[in-house]
Amino acid sequence: MSHTVPSTTPGITTGGTPKKAALASFLGSAVEYYDFFIFGSAAALIFPHVFFPDADTNAAIMSFATFGFAYVARPVGAVVLGHFGDRVGRRKVLMFTLLLMGASTFVIGCLPDFSTVGWWAPALLVLARLCQGLSAAGEQAGASSMTLEHAPDNRRSFFTSWTLTGTQGGQILAALVFIPVLALPDEIKYTIGWRIPFWLSAVVVLVAFFIRRTLHEPPAFEEAQKTKQISKLPVADLLKSHWRDVVRVIACAFIAAVSTVFGTLAISYAKNVAGVDGTTTLWLVVGANFLALGTQPLFGMLADKIGRKPVFIYGALSSAVLTPVFLLSLESGNVALMFLAAIAFFSFGYAAANAVWPSFYAEMFSTNVRFSGLAIGTQLGFLMAGFAPAIVAAMGGIQPGGWVQISIFTGIICLIATVSALTAKETFRVPTKQLGQH
Repeated sequence: MSHTVPSTTPGITTGGTPKKAALASFLGSAVEYYDFFIFGSAAALIFPHVFFPDADTNAAIMSFATFGFAYVARPVGAVVLGHFGDRVGRRKVLMFTLLLMGASTFVIGCLPDFSTVGWWAPALLVLARLCQGLSAAGEQAGASSMTLEHAPDNRRSFFTSWTLTGTQGGQILAALVFIPVLALPDEIKYTIGWRIPFWLSAVVVLVAFFIRRTLHEPPAFEEAQKTKQISKLPVADLLKSHWRDVVRVIACAFIAAVSTVFGTLAISYAKNVAGVDGTTTLWLVVGANFLALGTQPLFGMLADKIGRKPVFIYGALSSAVLTPVFLLSLESGNVALMFLAAIAFFSFGYAAANAVWPSFYAEMFSTNVRFSGLAIGTQLGFLMAGFAPAIVAAMGGIQPGGWVQISIFTGIICLIATVSALTAKETFRVPTKQLGQH
């Protein structure tokens, strides 16, 4: 039940449904990052009061650590879900990850607090967070693989950019839901109020579920099934033929820490050091992510014209340069300046790397190991993103003058991603069937 979509370049066609695949990927990522962002916002602003005995710096560090636990589960989930994604299909695994993420997030909203069950409260929070991590391990890798394999050869970066553009949609929705929560009186906010955004995730999950269930497997995977090119042990074949690419993706994926610095750590820094109220910082996130909805597809189109590497490297280097600019703007007290710095940093800097990495990483691997390669490589790299807030907070990043530690940390990870990207082959002119061939 597929149809051929003509490309703008003669002779390049696909038997896939790239628009439907991009929409399904957009919604799946929106669910994931709605869930992740409300957890990140709560970890910065709510959980130190709810799940730990004293709302001090140590509570903030422990709260950020719960945020990072999801990233510990991600590599395990990447191996398991990558195996089944390459063996039984992208779509089946993506249906599972969607439901697991939704259920885990809803359960978090039902957890008892520290005053009720003591240390069982953060323990249960970590368990639910681990389930979120298992889900996320397969979501973006599967969605990126599926969309890339549905897309015409000459528009792969544009269509796969919608996977990560969905993250912006999810973050916007999460921030808009969380802003009213912060306006509630403390006795409501720290009891029932913070739970509502977690319960509302069920609505987003249902919408994404009904869209995704109508999508078929991409032509490249169906052809691999027909020609019996499906790997029996995808991870073993991956490590045998693509281990360099896995290492390369791990290092490049450090760039994702920029997102957690912007969406989680900066919120805490703004509140604790700069004295910016939580509502203002969440509006900064909304504004920057809203513009990224438009800039990321444009960066994807640009990567289809000039290549993946230059766009990705620009995104990494500009993020390193603009991090201290954004953090210092938070200390200025000038809200207009904060918005301009946030938009420059996120919408016109980091957005370039964020839009391009789904195609850039996925094109390093052949069809029979693409899901596994993308999942394992990114999830190991994303460990840096998960623990970035806790690491930098422990270094003094949420204390006066902490913008220096945050900027140095971000600059180092952006440099690592840039150097790794420079070692990769440029693949934007390589036909989909020939990707990953050495």
